Amino acid sequence: MVGGQDPGFDPVSLEIYWNRLVAIADQAGATLLRTSFSPIVYDSNDYACVLMTANGDSLAENRGSVGSFVGCLPRTMKHFLKVFPHEGWQPGDAVLTNDPWLGTGHVPDFTVAMPVFHRGRLVAFTGSIAHMSDIGGVIWSADCQSVYEEGFGVPPMKLIDQGRVNEVLLELVRHNVRVPDQVEGDLFAMVAACDVAAQRLGDFLEEYGLEDLDGLGEVIHSHADRAMRQAIRRLPDGVYDYTGTLDGFDDPINVRCAVTVRGEEIEVDYSGTSGQVYDGGINVPFTYTVAWTDFILKCLLDPFTHRNEGSYRSIKVSAPEGCILNCTRPAPVHARATSGHHCVTAVMEALAPVLRDRAIAESGSTSPFTTVWSGVKGDGQAFTLVPFLAGGMGARPSMDGLACTSFPANTTSGSIEMMESLAPIVAWKQEARTDSGGPGKFRGGWGQDIVVEVTAPRAVHLSIQADHCRFPPLGLEGGATGATNNAAMLLGERVIRYKGRNQMEPGEVIQISLAGGGGFGRPGDRDRRSVMDDLRNGIISQEAARTVYGLDDVDTRDDGRNDDGVRRGYSAPMVDIR
Repeated sequence: MVGGQDPGFDPVSLEIYWNRLVAIADQAGATLLRTSFSPIVYDSNDYACVLMTANGDSLAENRGSVGSFVGCLPRTMKHFLKVFPHEGWQPGDAVLTNDPWLGTGHVPDFTVAMPVFHRGRLVAFTGSIAHMSDIGGVIWSADCQSVYEEGFGVPPMKLIDQGRVNEVLLELVRHNVRVPDQVEGDLFAMVAACDVAAQRLGDFLEEYGLEDLDGLGEVIHSHADRAMRQAIRRLPDGVYDYTGTLDGFDDPINVRCAVTVRGEEIEVDYSGTSGQVYDGGINVPFTYTVAWTDFILKCLLDPFTHRNEGSYRSIKVSAPEGCILNCTRPAPVHARATSGHHCVTAVMEALAPVLRDRAIAESGSTSPFTTVWSGVKGDGQAFTLVPFLAGGMGARPSMDGLACTSFPANTTSGSIEMMESLAPIVAWKQEARTDSGGPGKFRGGWGQDIVVEVTAPRAVHLSIQADHCRFPPLGLEGGATGATNNAAMLLGERVIRYKGRNQMEPGEVIQISLAGGGGFGRPGDRDRRSVMDDLRNGIISQEAARTVYGLDDVDTRDDGRNDDGVRRGYSAPMVDIR
C-alpha cells in the first residue's frame, strides 16, 4: 500500500480480477462435482476448492464450498510446504493427506494440492478437499476409542510426482477401503479440479500480463482485512460469554466461549470447554475449531466481501490443549462435527445481545443427523452410503427458520431416490415432522420424519452420529425450543445408538425424526394467519395451535390433511409396511 492507494490496481480492475479468481475456483468445483464417483460429493456437496498464493494463503474459494474446508485448506497447505519446500515442487506434482491434525479434523476427508507454474516460476497453489465414501478401519462411526481405529491414515505424500502416479500409495489406499473404485475415482476428481484451476490461473496471469499473484494477493488480502476490521469496529467493545450443553458421548459436555471485542480486533477463547473424551470420537482438532469460528464471524460481521486469508487477520482463536475443541493425538475424532459445529452456535449466541438483527436461534441441523449405511447388496457388491439428514434451522429475527437445511455446513441431504438406487434400502415415508419447529413469533424450521426399510440379503450396518438428542435447540428472545432428534425401530426390537454402530436385519424398519430449530420471539406474538397456514400444512398440530399459540377457535375439521390422510404439499401417501 502506498499513500492508502493500491499500486497498479484501480478499483474497477481489482473487482474484475477478484471475481475472475472466484470464477476459476467455481470452475474447479464444477469439475470436481461432475467427475466425482460418490454421492457424498456429487449429491451431498461435501467438498471444497481453493486458490492459494505461493506461501499458502487463500485467495479465492468456490462458492459451493463447505465453510470449514475452506478454512482448513490453507493451513494444510502450510504443512505441505514444511514437508515439501518450494524448491521441491515440480509441474505435474500432486500432494495429499488425510491427517486429522493437519487437515480437516478426521480421516475420511482427503486434501489434495497442486502447484501452479507461470513462465517457469512457482506462483500459486490450487487445492481441493472431498469426503471419501469410505476410508477403511471401523466404518465412519462415533464410538471408536482412538484415531488408529478410524481408518487408513496418509501423512503428506506425493500422489503424483511430475505426472507419474504413485502406484504404491494408490494401491495401499485401494487395499484398505471397502469401495476402492469410488475412493480412487474421487481422488482423481480432486486432482482434475486442481489441474483445471491451475490451467485457468495460468490463462489469467497471461491475459492480464501479471508475472505472479504476489501483488494482487496482497491487495486482495488488504481489502478483505479492512472490511472485516470496519465491521468489528461497529460492535461495542466488551466480553460476551456463552456456555452451551451438548449430548456428549456417555455424559453431557459443555462448549464455552468468551468473545472479546477490542477496537478493530476480536478474540474467541474456548477456555472452560469440557476436556477431550476417550470413549467416543466427538473430539475436535484445533484447525477445525478455528475454521468454523472464523466462518461464523465472517458471516455475521462481513457477509458480502469475498472470503480469503485477509478476512481473518483481525481474529484470534484459542482453546486449551486437551479440551474437546483442541484435542491431542491419538484422540478419536471421527464424529468431530457433532461437537465442532457448535462453535458456530457458541459464537453467534454469545454475540446475540449486540447482533439482534442477525443472530438466529439454535438450529436442529447443527450438526446434521449423519447416517452411514454399509454392507453387501444382493449381487455381492459392497456398498457404503452416507446421506446427511438435515433438521430445521433456528428462527431469524424477522423470518421463520429454514426447514430441513444443514447449518453451518452447506451439505445437502441428498435425494431419497439416490439413496434407494445405491443401497438396498427402501424409504417408505419422508414428510414434515409436526410440531418440530420451536414456537415463537417466528417459528423454528421444521424437521422431517423418514421411515426406511432394509432390503439387503443380510444384515446392514447403520452408523449414526447425532446431537440434540438429549438437549433441544434453544430459542431466542422468548422463543421456545425445537424438537430433539430421535430414532426408533418400527419393525425390530433393538435400541438405537445415536453415537455408534447399529446392526439392522433384512426387513427391519427404522423411523428417523429430525430436530427442529428454536423459535425467535414470544409465540403469542405470532401472526394469526401464519399459525393457520402452519396448521393447514401439517407443520403444527391443533393442540399446539390452541395451547401454544392461543387459537381457541381452531377449526378441528381442517388439520392440514386431505381426505386420504396425506399432509397437503409435504408427503406421498403412507404405505402400510406392517
